[in-house]
Amino acid sequence: MEGGSNSEMKDRMERQKGVNPKIEPFVPKKGYDPRELKSWAKRTGFVSTTFSGETERGGGHSRRGFDNGRDLNVSSNENVGFDLERGVDKTETVSPKIELDPILGRARNRGVEIEPIPGSNDEGLRNGRGRERGRGRGENLGRRTEMEPILRGHNEERKDARNENGNDGNSANGAVNGNGNGHIAQAAAPVTEVQRKDDGNVDEEVEMDVYPDGEDPSYGGWHQSPRMKCGLRENPGVVPLMFYGLQHYLSLAGSLIFIPLITVPTMGGSDKDTADVVSTMLLVSGLTTILHSYFGTRLPLVQGSSFVYLAPALVIMNSEEFRNLADHKFRYIMRELQGAIIVGSIFQSFLGYSGLMSLFLQLVNPVVVAPTVAAVGLAFFSYGFPQAGSCVEISLPQILLILIFTLYLGGISIFGYRVFRIYAVPVSVMIIWAYAFFLTAGGAYNFKGCSPDIPNSNILIDACQKHADTMRHCRTDVSNAMRTAAWVRIPYPLQWGIPTFRLRTSIIMVIVSVVASIDSIGSYHSAAIRINLKPPTPGIVSRGIGLEGFCSVLAGLWGTGTGATTLTENVHTINATKVANRRAVQLGAALLILFSFVGKIGAILASIPQALAAAVLCFTWALIVALGLSTLQYTQNASSRNIIIVGVSLFFGLSVPAYFQQYAPETGLILPGYLIPYAAASNGPVHTGNSQFNFAMNALLSLNMVVTLLVAFVLDNTVPGSRQERGVYVWSKAEDIMTDPSSLLDYSLPSRVARCFHWAKCVGT
Repeated sequence: MEGGSNSEMKDRMERQKGVNPKIEPFVPKKGYDPRELKSWAKRTGFVSTTFSGETERGGGHSRRGFDNGRDLNVSSNENVGFDLERGVDKTETVSPKIELDPILGRARNRGVEIEPIPGSNDEGLRNGRGRERGRGRGENLGRRTEMEPILRGHNEERKDARNENGNDGNSANGAVNGNGNGHIAQAAAPVTEVQRKDDGNVDEEVEMDVYPDGEDPSYGGWHQSPRMKCGLRENPGVVPLMFYGLQHYLSLAGSLIFIPLITVPTMGGSDKDTADVVSTMLLVSGLTTILHSYFGTRLPLVQGSSFVYLAPALVIMNSEEFRNLADHKFRYIMRELQGAIIVGSIFQSFLGYSGLMSLFLQLVNPVVVAPTVAAVGLAFFSYGFPQAGSCVEISLPQILLILIFTLYLGGISIFGYRVFRIYAVPVSVMIIWAYAFFLTAGGAYNFKGCSPDIPNSNILIDACQKHADTMRHCRTDVSNAMRTAAWVRIPYPLQWGIPTFRLRTSIIMVIVSVVASIDSIGSYHSAAIRINLKPPTPGIVSRGIGLEGFCSVLAGLWGTGTGATTLTENVHTINATKVANRRAVQLGAALLILFSFVGKIGAILASIPQALAAAVLCFTWALIVALGLSTLQYTQNASSRNIIIVGVSLFFGLSVPAYFQQYAPETGLILPGYLIPYAAASNGPVHTGNSQFNFAMNALLSLNMVVTLLVAFVLDNTVPGSRQERGVYVWSKAEDIMTDPSSLLDYSLPSRVARCFHWAKCVGT
């Protein structure tokens, strides 16, 4: 009491001298004690005011503030608060301001104007704001008291999420990335905000629905992103990274190694050629993935031979001039494909690095991407099961086993890993491959008078003609790749000869490169959301597309038979493995390069029975269809506009190519039934004075994905519809880097490389 009296006497002396005393902040010693607050107000000369920001209807209310020892009357039109920590008047409401975090899409509490003292009792400070005056004092105080536990719980959830991510909470970007681990903050509960009516004097409670991780029903109802086990920039150690990298590539095995099992036999290649192409594909996939992780978008996306290039490659392989080739047919066709891929990839690279892709992005939306990607998978419906059905005792168990692993056993966790979901393809292939081996060893495919070593020669024997396909597709000892392949073989550029450049095939691959770019655009956006990153800027997307063009040029030089782009299945892999780590993808790519040097590895993969490979591809193509259609979640699914556009696009994407394919009836006598749809380029209905143009147009209009893209692109950009209805992709802006450089740090190029590209602002350096 004596100390308090001395302090009051000192304050009176200062007032008499005309000196403004320094008002010390109110620090409660225990909880909320009105007497303690009253004692502090008396000691400092402060008279409590109204903090709720309410107004009175008739006239104004006054408060007493301290300014040179005199009273001040303040009009009620001003919402005057008093900062207890700084001791200054503030003319702003102190009602909590709640905003939506622009990155996380959840509520961000800006706090109240009365700021707490570090180390003080926060609850006591909030409750000790002063006694209310005027009408509605008890009502407003009660509402504010009800709101505080909700806000407090919301703040604690955000703090817990930041601590879990290893984030210090200094920035909004840190709430997303933390230290680069990509973990996801917990979803906030609905927050009640107190707002003032325009024509009333009491506050009303407005409930805000805070959607987890940016989920907004108006934006497609995106579900909460999965929690990542290993984020983008985490470094758990070499061994875990190696494990994560291997599991990432094993889950993509169906896309990485099975394309050569289709293309090489169609081109007339031997088992050794198949093994060599598999090894080359492993090398190119590893190189391009590392390049993309450093110089592309820098997202943890695996690059490889895309199915977008498979259908046009089959069209070129089955052209009329190549059907009757006997000697070196494989090399002739491969060089033709190399030249076409190189030309189309140069165009794609120009599209990206010139900045034209940034302009093109304004016309590409989910309503265009969804049916186009779905058509990529649907393009092989006439190939999938007709090829797998040649040996149903192997293909059916393979398909059923994959479905059981992914759908029924996918939720089972073994040592913290969902083994069946992640390794559904490689585990099921090993089981069915062993099963086929026992069938072969047990004599299930031994036929009297038919040689199992060279099944193709059985066609010359009348008694063995009906068994030729069964032996070729079912036996595990048909391939002689293991006997002929070398232990060490390093794939090198131009290993099949100098590429052949023709106008007709170049036009096809130029258009196909546009389809591949649209496929990658959807993958970029979906992957960024899956790992809780801000969407890339149009410049960053252009940079990724430009690098994909360069990577496809490398694929053309090495001779993989297809271009190298972002695999559509990356989104499914990230969701299944819960790993989105850049180092893991890079380390896995390095291991892929090492495996490509071992010729026997390629030989083992090349000896997989064709029926088994076709069964796996049936699932992979179906997955691509599903991933494409899942892009519609960003749009209003119930919109009749979108439903009609997608339905019309897919229907004509299947029907128009069927019209072109019916102009090649004689091919049924030469080609297997599953290859007839890819033989329309030489016999289509387009007839002009230029044979090169005829071939290109007949080929393009016989491709499902090209027709689907054309119809969807025209309809989506001409039929009226709001941005919300169309689900227009929301890309980050280049200005975001200027205002918050850390917001897009995960997409930034390495510092030395960024200096070289400093002039190219169009690629988002």
